[in-house]
Amino acid sequence: MTATAVSSPGAAVNGRRAGRRRRLRGGLAFYGFISPWLIGTAALTLFPVGYAVYLSFTDWNGMTSFKPWVGLANYQQVLTSGDTMSTLSKTLVLTAVVVPVTIAGSLLLAMLLNRRMRGRSVLRMLIYIPAVVPPVASALIWKVIFDKNSGAANRLLGLFNVNPVSWLTGGNVFIVLIVVLLWALGSGIIIDLAALQTVPADQLEAARVDGAGPFGRFRHVILPAISPILLFQTVLTVITTLQTFIPAILLSPVSSAGGLGVFTNIPPANQVYMVDVYEQFFNYSRYGYGSAMLVVFLFVIVAMTALIFRFLGRGVFYTVDPTKARA
Repeated sequence: MTATAVSSPGAAVNGRRAGRRRRLRGGLAFYGFISPWLIGTAALTLFPVGYAVYLSFTDWNGMTSFKPWVGLANYQQVLTSGDTMSTLSKTLVLTAVVVPVTIAGSLLLAMLLNRRMRGRSVLRMLIYIPAVVPPVASALIWKVIFDKNSGAANRLLGLFNVNPVSWLTGGNVFIVLIVVLLWALGSGIIIDLAALQTVPADQLEAARVDGAGPFGRFRHVILPAISPILLFQTVLTVITTLQTFIPAILLSPVSSAGGLGVFTNIPPANQVYMVDVYEQFFNYSRYGYGSAMLVVFLFVIVAMTALIFRFLGRGVFYTVDPTKARA
C-alpha cells in the first residue's frame, strides 16, 4: 500500500506528460495535413487581398516602384464618381434580373426532369451540357449567334420579315449578356434534382391523402424541405453574377492591334462594375483606384450576402436547428 501511494503522484505526472505529447503529435499531424491549404490560402488569398488593400491607399500607375500615398482619396472618388456608381447600378440591375430567373428556372426544370418520362436521362444530359462549356466559348458562341449580318438570331427573325437587329450594340447587348448568363442553368438543375430526391416520400403521400394538390404539396412539403439548398444557390448566384466580367468583355467589338485581338469600345450597356475595374487597371493604369474599387466591391458583396441571410434565412427550414446543433 505504501509503495503504491508513493508511486501514484509520479505515475499521474507521467500520464499527463504522455497526454500532452499525444496532443502535440496530433496537433502537428493535423497542421501538417492542412499545411498545403494554409500555404495556398496565405499565398493566393491573404497576401493578394492585403496587397490590394495597401495599393488602394496609393496612386500607383503600375509602372514605377514609387507608390505615392494618397490615403482615402481613392475611396472618396469611388463613392462620389458618377461613372463608378453607374456601373455598380448596372451590375445590381443585372443581378436583380438574372438571380430570380436562374433560381426559379433551375427549380422548374429540375421538377420536370424529376418526373418519370421517356428519355429523361438524355434530357438531363442535354440541359447540363451548357454548364460544362467554358465561359469564353459560351460568350463567343452567343456572339456569333447574335451577329447582325450572319447570326442565326437575325436569320430566324428574317423568316417573319423582321429587319436585322443590331444585337451587339446599344442597349440590346445587355439582353445578350443576360441570355449568356442564363444559358448555363444546368449546374443549378443538378443541385435541385439532388435536393428534390431527398424530400421525404411519406410526407408527400400524407399531404396527398389530406387533399393537398400539386401546388399545396410544393408549397408545404417540397419548398420547406429544399429551402436550405435554395438559400445556398441564391447566395452563390448573387456572388457569381455580381462578378460578371468575361461575357461582358467578350461580347464587345474586337480590333486588331499589332496582330493581337484587343477588346475596344465596350458598349455602355455592358459597362458593369468588373469591366470598369478592368479598364481602370489595364486601360488607364490606375492601380490604386482600381484596388479601391475592388475593396469597396468586397464590402458590397459581403453586405448583400448578409442581407440575404437576414431576410431569406428566416424562411429556411432546417431538420436540425443550426443554432442548437452540437458536434
